[in-house]
Amino acid sequence: MKAIKLFQGYLWHPKDLAFDPREALPRQLGEVHVLVDKVRAPMTFFEDGTPTETQQFYQVTLLVRTEQEPAALKPLAESVSRELNPYLEATPQTVGWQLLEDLRQI
Repeated sequence: MKAIKLFQGYLWHPKDLAFDPREALPRQLGEVHVLVDKVRAPMTFFEDGTPTETQQFYQVTLLVRTEQEPAALKPLAESVSRELNPYLEATPQTVGWQLLEDLRQI
């Protein structure tokens, strides 16, 4: 068995918002584990020039333990993306996220 990342990225929200994505997102989607870890902002400013210091950031990683090779997991990644999307869309309006497909072994 090996751990394969399906997606990795960030979720963020204003520091004064009482929101915990570890409660808003499922810990697991079928066989896929959803890991949420509080982190420092990965950049100083957003693309529009807004400072990130007012935001709390979390790294979000979706992974699966499998014998399959990463390339064979594309259908699973697509399915999990559809399952996760309603949870992300249900977060408060001031919550942002960016998750990118990242099919590789950890």
